[in-house]
Amino acid sequence: MPKSDKLQGSLDLLILKVLSRRPNIHGYAIISAIRQISEEILKVEDGSLYPALHRMEEEGWIRAKWTNTDAGVRRRLYELTKAGQKQLAEEESRWQHVTLAVNRVLRMA
Repeated sequence: MPKSDKLQGSLDLLILKVLSRRPNIHGYAIISAIRQISEEILKVEDGSLYPALHRMEEEGWIRAKWTNTDAGVRRRLYELTKAGQKQLAEEESRWQHVTLAVNRVLRMA
């Protein structure tokens, strides 16, 4: 099995994509969504996710707000900004170019 913990440059793309489809979710929900959608192949650790979220918030790609659940648990919810939507499009384009190049190498005779 390949090493699933090496997301090499794709973490921003994955986070932005999840937030584009599921706005106003907390960090653990982002981790769970990536794991579930990838059928347990991609696993993001807290130690990678939260620094990325903070950096992306500083870049203006996402915004965060604190909220309390009905059970009184305080959670930070994240959502994509307009700048984040633009960044997502750029990240998706870059990813398509990289995967195309990798596939060319894999298919070479």
